[in-house]
Amino acid sequence: MAELDVVEVCSRLIRFDTTNRGNGDSEGEREAAEYVASLLSGLGIDSKIIESAPRRANVIARVPGTDPSLPALLVQGHLDVVPADAADWSVDPFSGEVRDGFLWGRGAVDMKDFIAMVLAALATGFRPRRDIVLAFVADEEDKGDFGAHWLAAAHRDLFDGCAAAISESGAYTYHVPAADDRTVRLYPVATAERGTAHLRLTAKGRAGHGSRPNDENAVTRLVTALGKIASHRWPVQLTPTVQAFLERTGEALGVPVDLSDVDGTIARLGPAGALVVPTVRNSTTPTMLDAGYKVNVIPSSAEAQVDVRVLPDAEPELFAELDAMLGEGVTREFVAHQPPVQAPVDSPWFDAMADALRSEDPEAIVVPYCMGGGTDAKAFSPLGIDCYGFAPLWLPEGFPYRAMAHGVDERVPVEGLRFGTRVLRHFLENC
Repeated sequence: MAELDVVEVCSRLIRFDTTNRGNGDSEGEREAAEYVASLLSGLGIDSKIIESAPRRANVIARVPGTDPSLPALLVQGHLDVVPADAADWSVDPFSGEVRDGFLWGRGAVDMKDFIAMVLAALATGFRPRRDIVLAFVADEEDKGDFGAHWLAAAHRDLFDGCAAAISESGAYTYHVPAADDRTVRLYPVATAERGTAHLRLTAKGRAGHGSRPNDENAVTRLVTALGKIASHRWPVQLTPTVQAFLERTGEALGVPVDLSDVDGTIARLGPAGALVVPTVRNSTTPTMLDAGYKVNVIPSSAEAQVDVRVLPDAEPELFAELDAMLGEGVTREFVAHQPPVQAPVDSPWFDAMADALRSEDPEAIVVPYCMGGGTDAKAFSPLGIDCYGFAPLWLPEGFPYRAMAHGVDERVPVEGLRFGTRVLRHFLENC
């Protein structure tokens, strides 16, 4: 079996420009997929490349386990990346350059690092207890229509028997101060995601001259609705994941937790509280406006778009309350709708992730958290798969990890990649 250096593999993946601009294409997904498939072949793992459209490539493989009676684990990640403007960067964003102990480039943390770590972990030659299904997919950075969502709809059988999945955005080192001046190393593992609902609001009214009174002005109707939506303060709504985060993090830091005063508790948690600020409430954020064609003409219609993020089990109440804010003449429709994701916090899967992290960092405090945004978990969760954000990385204190994804000068510590590879091997071998 071939040995793989995780840094070299990640660097090579970064050098494939797989930029996804949301136009239905991605520049190098096919070449990146072929590279991944060739590495799997070198490890003795059969794979196939499935295209949802020309050059929109997805790599699928199944690694057999020693106990076929166990449910399978899905390991999924995306090959595409968001655009990068080279003029803003300190290095060529597609160079995969190693400098000052870091590997630089677009996709270094979102999420070619994870794919490289999985491949390097598999190259160590262990035999997993259960089947592992690998899915390295296209189009996550847009709508997933050529990647995970398409696979889940058109090739459901590929994921038969999968009970859980791991992917991006969790299990990284988060250094936080405790009440007694210690520094605690939290490792947040994502067990939930807020849902995404992008809405188009359309206001209808009576067209007319801008100089004349008009109590059916579509623009006025729209901005009145948007004003209510933008100023609405959604109440605290604790999900099992967020409640567990608050309780376990508070205990680890020696900070009192008062669930009747969540905002106060978050403030007392200091930097750790930032992990849950976006996920104790729903959010409705107006982001786009389109109305009128001449300043002295009242148009008959006006449109806006609103970015809605909704907590698990909160959709019916949120949409009922939002509808009450729209007012006369204003309707809504979905531009995109992906419901929330929630997996069990207290489960053998979570325990195995915690064990794997502690195998490399005995002082790791592993806590669940809810992601404010979304991932391809939204495609796989409806298949009955419990989806977790578990892409382990060791990060040095002060490293701005949360600014890296989609940011300028995206980079990942070389030692973090090696740490993550060891953690993933432990988890994949023993889960």
